[in-house]
Amino acid sequence: MPEEGDPKAAIDAALLKWQQGDCAVDPQRFVHRFHPGKALTAESAGVDDGTTDLVEAEYAGFVVLSQTCDIVRSCKDRPLVNVCPLVEPEQGMEEVAKGKRPRFLFVPGVAGLNLVGDLDRQMSVEKALVSTWKQTRGCRTDDEVRRLALAVGRKYSRFPFPDDFVSLCRDLEKRIKEKHGKKSPEGEALQALEEIRVQAAPAWDAANVKVTFLFIRDAEVKPPKDLAWDQLLDKWLALVPENERFTRIGFLTTLEDLRARDYVDSDPLDLDHLSGP
Repeated sequence: MPEEGDPKAAIDAALLKWQQGDCAVDPQRFVHRFHPGKALTAESAGVDDGTTDLVEAEYAGFVVLSQTCDIVRSCKDRPLVNVCPLVEPEQGMEEVAKGKRPRFLFVPGVAGLNLVGDLDRQMSVEKALVSTWKQTRGCRTDDEVRRLALAVGRKYSRFPFPDDFVSLCRDLEKRIKEKHGKKSPEGEALQALEEIRVQAAPAWDAANVKVTFLFIRDAEVKPPKDLAWDQLLDKWLALVPENERFTRIGFLTTLEDLRARDYVDSDPLDLDHLSGP
């Protein structure tokens, strides 16, 4: 039993209220190391005078990335939690919410503030510091908790598609970027896409690969005016050329109609992956 007045016991009690995805929405300082003389970011270039290899930058706040089970464990055993800064999304909130920008973490509790987590920037902080923060609940339902956890894991589990396949998808990527969110039939259709998944047969490293594209749309959304779903599918597939190594087919479907095996055996084709870091 902790002794009365034990500061670690007070920290543990405060952290019992926290869970993965919770936020501190007030100015916070993020720290990273750099190589003196070889600064690669605007922040490090500003302090690259040979006297330090640490740079601090201020952000709107932090989101906690550690799993809830690790957050609530005693600070004697687990004194640290991992966080990333809250930033404004570069390409709009909708793409982040749909998982199309895996670098950025959709946090429902701060989405109304136009803030998302930047998973490219992470650091560890001690729980004593977290216990002083004003807590903003990041996820309010079990479904939100599940989706956030999957998004955190996906950042590090994305499938490494072959470079020559990625090159073939450039025109499709460009089209999606140009039309998504636009007030046009195709723009409306792209907003209805929940994700694009691809499957290779017999394997990605085979000499000849048949790629199946699965365009998964919201089942509740009707096709846009003057365009059928089949027409849109043909238009999008035509943007991915075939060559001696790759042939392709495609289907426009819904999660309700998709077989679980096809989902498990395929990998998400996200814009961050195609665009690079």
